[in-house]
Amino acid sequence: MYEKNGNGPATAAHPVKNNRALGIDPTGTSSPRLDEKAVLAAYSRWAPIYDWVFGKVFEAGRRAAVEIINRRSGRLLEVGVGTGLTLPRYGAHLTVTGIDLSPDMLAVARKRVADGKLANIEALVEMDATRLEFADASFDTVAVMYTITVVPHPDAVMAEVERVTRPGGEAIIVSHFASEGGLYKAVEGWLTPLTKKLGWRPDFPISRILGRTGFETVEIRRLGFLGLFTVARLKRRADRDA
Repeated sequence: MYEKNGNGPATAAHPVKNNRALGIDPTGTSSPRLDEKAVLAAYSRWAPIYDWVFGKVFEAGRRAAVEIINRRSGRLLEVGVGTGLTLPRYGAHLTVTGIDLSPDMLAVARKRVADGKLANIEALVEMDATRLEFADASFDTVAVMYTITVVPHPDAVMAEVERVTRPGGEAIIVSHFASEGGLYKAVEGWLTPLTKKLGWRPDFPISRILGRTGFETVEIRRLGFLGLFTVARLKRRADRDA
């Protein structure tokens, strides 16, 4: 059921497109970068207790995203599936693939799938989100929940999300994004050095995900305590319109 290197039935190897040629910044220099080793180390530490610590904190965004996704059909990719908290919530009519860079997180997710006998989970794969080993337009829906602000190269991830989403399909992005001003923005700036050590940056602007020509914005919804989190629905344009 699960393939580590992406060569199983749920994946198809392809030459990864050059991100610079696509007009994005694969180095992430336009905002503070996260160190990949530090992120992996952080999630290795968090894996055994992640559900207990963060399950309730992120519940509002996760619930809203699943509600949207379950109204859709076809193949679903969850980028940054982590411990698989959302996997039991997806409708049985969806065929689900999850990828994550952390083997420790994936081990928890695989146990959750086995314990729950979740037959619609096609694969859980250890994979770099900046180099997805799937063919173009492979998925009807791509979910990125609380991941885009923790990856070292978010622009490269968004380029890959765009590439593997079929025309007419949707990407559902959930995260906390930087406030435009006021006290929240000041607090975010103060917290950034600390939260980077935890693998998260609170000063990440939503413009980094909304500016891609291949997507049109369908909906932006703020939710949770004081509107702390945002759900963004992005529709993949037809290639001729991108």
